[in-house]
Amino acid sequence: MPVFSNPVISGFHPDPSVCRVGDDYYLAVSSFTFLPGIPIFHSTNLIDWEPIGHVFDRPGVIDLAGLHVSDGLWAPTIRHHAGLFYVVTTITRGRQGATTILATAAEPDGPWSDPVVLEAEGIDPSLFFDDDGRCWFTGCRDAAEPAVTGPGELWMRELDLTTLRLVGPSHILWHGAMRGAWVEAPHLYRRDGAYYLVAAEGGTEGNHAVTVARAETVTGPYLGDPRNPLLTHRHLAPDTPIQNVGHADLVDTADGETWAVLLATRPVSGYHLLGREVFLVRVDWTPRGPVFAPGIGEVRSVDERPRISLAAGPDAAVTAVRSAPSRPGLGWVSLRELPAVADPTGDFTLALRPDTLAGVGRPAFLGRRHAHPEFTSSLVVDFEPTATGEEAGYAIHQGATGYATVTVQRGQDGREIVLTVVAGSVRTECNRVSVPDGAVRIVVGAVGLGYVVEFATVDDLEPRPLGRVDGRHLSTERVGGFVGVVLGPYATSNGQPTIASARFTGFTYAGAC
Repeated sequence: MPVFSNPVISGFHPDPSVCRVGDDYYLAVSSFTFLPGIPIFHSTNLIDWEPIGHVFDRPGVIDLAGLHVSDGLWAPTIRHHAGLFYVVTTITRGRQGATTILATAAEPDGPWSDPVVLEAEGIDPSLFFDDDGRCWFTGCRDAAEPAVTGPGELWMRELDLTTLRLVGPSHILWHGAMRGAWVEAPHLYRRDGAYYLVAAEGGTEGNHAVTVARAETVTGPYLGDPRNPLLTHRHLAPDTPIQNVGHADLVDTADGETWAVLLATRPVSGYHLLGREVFLVRVDWTPRGPVFAPGIGEVRSVDERPRISLAAGPDAAVTAVRSAPSRPGLGWVSLRELPAVADPTGDFTLALRPDTLAGVGRPAFLGRRHAHPEFTSSLVVDFEPTATGEEAGYAIHQGATGYATVTVQRGQDGREIVLTVVAGSVRTECNRVSVPDGAVRIVVGAVGLGYVVEFATVDDLEPRPLGRVDGRHLSTERVGGFVGVVLGPYATSNGQPTIASARFTGFTYAGAC
C-alpha cells in the first residue's frame, strides 16, 4: 500500500486552508507578525507542497507595527471562484480581531490586490461560494449571551462580489458542540443538498478538536452532529506523537475523494518547538455526515496516499510539484516588516538597529522556520563591534520572552563570541569566548529539545563547542503564543544609536524528519 508521511508541511505553518483549481491545489497558512504575510503553497497531490509566494509581499499594504509576535495575520481562508483567487484573513491586536481584510488575485503566486477592509467582527474569516453564485462570509466572534450559549458564536453575512462589501443581515449559525469552549475556524461546505459547518473547539492545545454542524439551508438553523467531536487527540496518551489536532479545511479531489488539511503538533516530552504544522487526513461522507480518518479515528504519522498521487506515480507527482513556480528567498521572513535581504543564502550585509528580539519593534533579523526535529545550520559573520552593546550573529527565536543568540560582541580585551538565552524575564549569559579578528562561523544543531552551539574561526580546523540551549525555554509551553521557532542572522545595538553593520555569508540549513 503506497503511503505518505505527516506532516505534509513541517514547521510553523498553522491554520491551513486549501482549495482546488483543476488538478492543482493551493494552500494558505497564518503568518502572524512575520512578513511577507500569508504564505501560499502549490501541490498536485496534496502531499508534496512547494511555496510559490505570499499574499502580502509589498511595502505599505500591511501595518503590523508594535504587535506581539503572536498577533498579526491570523487564520486565512483561500478560495477560487470564476477565475479569481480570494484570501480573507484577520489582523489581530492583543489577541482580539481588529481588522478583517480580503485580497484577490488572478494567479495564486500574485500579484495580489491591496487588501480591502470588511465590516466584520471577530477572527477566523472564511468564504463559501454557493451553487447559485452567492458568496457567504463566515466568522467567529464573542457570543451575545455567553452565559447561555457559551463564549463564542459562528456567524454569517453575504459578500457582494462586485463591491467586495458585506451586505444584508447577519445570521448566527452555531455556538459549538462544547458550550464551555470557544468555537472558531468555521468553514462551510455543501454536500448532497445539505450544508455542513466544520469548526474548531477546545482551544489550540491538548483539547483542540474538529466539530461539525448541519443545516438544510445555508443560513441555518445548524444542528450539531451528535458524534462530536469528529476528530481529536485529546483522549490519547500524553506521549502520542501527534497532538493538538484541529482547525480543519476540506477539499474534494477530481476523482471524488475528500481530504482535510489541519494543524497539529509533534511534542517531545511534552514540549514542542516546531510550532503547529500541516497534516493531512482522509474524509469519507456518510448519510450522517463526514467521517474524519475513517477506520482509524486519528491522525497518523504514516497513512495511505490519496488516489491522485498514484495516477501519475509518486515520483511523477513530486517532480510536477517541484517544477511549479518558485522564487529564491520565499522561506525568509522578518518581524513586522519585509526582509531587508531577498535571499540570505549568499553574501549580504545587515545594518545594526537599536531594536532587539525582546521588544515589539523591527529588529535586524532574517529568519527561516525550524522545520525538522533534527537539523544542522551554519552562518558566517564578519563583524567588528566598535561600541559596547553592538552584536551580530545567529538568533533562535520563539518570542520576546524565549530566544537565544550567538553573537560576536566587544569584550574587555577584544572581540568575543557570546551565547545568551532569554527565558521569561531572565537573561542568562551561558558562555563567552575570545575570538581573533576575522570571520567567525557559527554552527547550530538541533536534536530533540536541545540546540548545540559551536563556532570556528579562520584558524580552526573543526568547530569548537560554545554551549547548549535547553529548547524547553523556547517552547510554546513555556513562552506561550501561537508561533514556532524561527532562526537566522541577527544584529542589534541594544537600544543605542549606531551606524555599524555586519557582513554575513552563506546561511545553510539541512533538516531531517
